[in-house]
Formats: sequence, C-alpha cells, structure tokens
Amino acid sequence: MAKSKLIEKIGYGFGDMSSSTFWKVFSYYLPIFYSNIFGLSLIDAGVLVLVTRIWDAVSDPMMGIIADRTNTKWGKYRPYLLWVAPLFSICGILLFTTPDWNYGAKLIWAYVTYIMMMTVYTGINVPYGAMLGVMTDDSNEKTVFSSFRMFFAYGGSFLALFLWEPLTNMLGGYKSPDGWFWAMVCIASACFVMFILCFLLTREHLKTVSTVSVGSDFKSLLSNKPWWLLIGAALCSNLFNTVRGATVAYFFLDIIGPDVQLSFFGIMFLFYSGLFLGIGEVSNMAGVALCVPIANKMGKKTTFIFVNAALVVLSIAFFFVPCTPSGFWTMLILQIVISIFTGIMSPLIWSMYADVSDYAELKFKTASTGLIFSSASMAQKFGGAIGGAAVLWLLSAFGYITDAAQLETGVEQPESALLALRWLMSFIPAAVAALAILVVWFYPLTTKRVDEIGEQLKNIRALDN
Repeated sequence: MAKSKLIEKIGYGFGDMSSSTFWKVFSYYLPIFYSNIFGLSLIDAGVLVLVTRIWDAVSDPMMGIIADRTNTKWGKYRPYLLWVAPLFSICGILLFTTPDWNYGAKLIWAYVTYIMMMTVYTGINVPYGAMLGVMTDDSNEKTVFSSFRMFFAYGGSFLALFLWEPLTNMLGGYKSPDGWFWAMVCIASACFVMFILCFLLTREHLKTVSTVSVGSDFKSLLSNKPWWLLIGAALCSNLFNTVRGATVAYFFLDIIGPDVQLSFFGIMFLFYSGLFLGIGEVSNMAGVALCVPIANKMGKKTTFIFVNAALVVLSIAFFFVPCTPSGFWTMLILQIVISIFTGIMSPLIWSMYADVSDYAELKFKTASTGLIFSSASMAQKFGGAIGGAAVLWLLSAFGYITDAAQLETGVEQPESALLALRWLMSFIPAAVAALAILVVWFYPLTTKRVDEIGEQLKNIRALDN
C-alpha cells in the first residue's frame, strides 16, 4: 500500500485536537470546578468522577462492537465523526453549566451531565481511534499517524489550557460560574469545527470484516495477553498525567499563589497554572516529534521503559524544588522535560494498540479493531477517573479547605494539605511510572514480532482480495 497523503495525516490530527482539547480541560480543571465553583464537596466530587466510570466499562466496548459492524459509503468508523460531533459540543457546554438549585439537585445534574459527556465522548473517540487500524497497513506509518494525532492534540490542549483562565476572566470571572460556562461555549464551538474537518480530510483505505460473533470477539480479547499488558501500561500513563494535571490548579492556588511574576530578559509575566500546563502541552508536541525517530531506533517497548524511567527520576526531583524565584524556574524546566517524555509516550501507546489489533487479527482470525481501541478509550477514562478521584480524596483526607470554607472561616490551608499537594506533583506520579515499567516489561510484541505479523497479514489480505 502506498504511503498516505499528508492532508490525511493533518486531517486525522484535527480529530484528536478536538478530543484532547475537551479531555485536558475535563481532566485538569473539572475537579477544581466541581469543588470550588459548582459547590460539591471533595468527597462527593471524587465519588462522582469515579462511579460514573462503571458505565464506561459497558459503553466503551459496546461502541467498539457497534463500530466494527458498521458499514457505510464513508467506511466503518469515519461516519461517527460527522454524526456525533454536535452532541459532543453540546454535552461539554452542559457539563460546565451551574444551575441555581439546591445541593441535592445540583449533584444529580452533575451526575447526569457527566455521564452524558462521557457517553458522547465514547461515541466519537472510540471510532476515531479505531480509524488508525484501517488507514494504513504499515506499522511505521501507524506511528507517523499517531504522531500527527498527538502533535495536533497537544497543540489544541495548549491553546485551551493557556487561554482557559484568561477566557473565564474575560467572560465573567475565574471564580464565577458564568465565566466557566462561556469559556466552554468558545472551546466547544472550535471542537465541533475540528471534528468536521477530520471527517472531510480522511479516508479509510483498508476494508476489514468481523466474521465472528460478539461473544467470540470478547473471548479472543480476554485471551489476548499483549492487550492486557498494554491496557495496564496505558492506565498507568493516563493516571500519571491526570494526577499531576488535576493537582496543578490547586498547587498554584495554595502553594505558589495567584500573583507570582517571573522575569524573562526583562519582560515580566504572570506565573499561573494555565501557563504551566500550556508550556507542558507545547513540550508534549516536541516529544511527539521525537517519538518516531526514537521508537524506530530503540523499538516501541524499549522506548516505553526508557521514558518511564526518566519520569520516575524527574518526578521525584520536583518534590525538592523550593518555592523561590529560582525554584519557580526550576519547576518550569522540570515541567518542560517531563512533558517532552510524556509527549513521546502518547503516540507510542496508540501505535502499540494498532499492533495489538494486528496481532488479534492474525491469531484469532477476527478484525476487532474497534473493540480493541475502545479499550484504549476505557483505559484513558479510567486513568482520568482514578487520578481525579485520588486527588480529591487525598486532599480531603489531609484536611484541604475549599475556597468557600476559607472565605467563611478566614483560615489557611493546613500544612498536611500542602504536603499532600507536593506529593501529588512528585512521589505519587513517580510510583505510577515505576509500575508502568513493571507492566510493560512482560509485553511480548517486540519490533521483530510486529514485523512478522505485518508480513503475514499482508499475504492473507492479498489472498482475500
């Protein structure tokens, strides 16, 4: 098969630019929105983001099965970009809507809108991810597509995170529900346009057919050892990112402070959470650019282990950085380097899912690409849920006080809560990265094995055609 056109890679990138823009705002700002803007307790907010994932355990594989058995003139997976994009934007806006109701009614609203958002996210993101398996049959080309995907994703995330606080301040105030609502209206409108562009600029070049029953698909999936290991590794990767990301807004609010300024060649700028996260997204883009040459040289498995080993060391170092002007620069440098490594990780994992899909097609004689990629979405959402809930519950356990309570009592955060914030930015992510190394150590799809699978599948598909 000839190499795919550049315009298709760009178009594919627009899809995750939209999806990741929403996801990063949800992951990094939704916890503090629920606790400090919407008005939920830390415990209730933590239960909310975790319990709603029970539905994801059903909806993600269900969507994968539906997508695998969809047949239209546009292909299997691509039509969902067109069909679900409007709902995706509407549900995002509803999620950041704060009704003027009593606490119990607001809690119900939060559950309903969160479940709706995650269901719609599944409906568009599972087919989008599965498209990678039918856009090319070349393993290295899949890594290139994944790199374009993540490069655009981090670009969109950078704009959303960097602009989020200025947008909320401009449209009603960072501590006002109106500011958060109108900021999300702006983000949701842009995301809708990007999904439509993804639909228009991409094509499905491979035709795969699921010839076995749903039960057989599930049976083969549960027998797929590389899939189990990759799910564990992806869960750790998403947990690492979410724990750090969801902590940043609290970390800047209570440890660094709201009015810290840094000087760069005589130019003063505000050191705030959106800047910290936004610079991380730009650094992620640099990591994405490095992924293909590093993975081609070292192999995907070795690259994964190397990256996580670096994340362990860098995360531990973050704990010992003092809150001084020079310390703030050190934090920023560590954020840049950590984000470069996590940027390498993201396209690597998606490319490895495509390899696992090829392994399943060869071993179990069924094209369950959508089902396998639905598990990727599920790992992403479970990692985000566990990470978000862990941050909220840990802060509650260590006595963290929300803004509303501080205004009423005039007290400051206890030292235990501040220590918990520092651990959430350092030792806890380091432990998660170490666990990822242990899991992927047993992953059997080496470069040699992936190449063998690719050649065998090419021969089988040639005979079928």
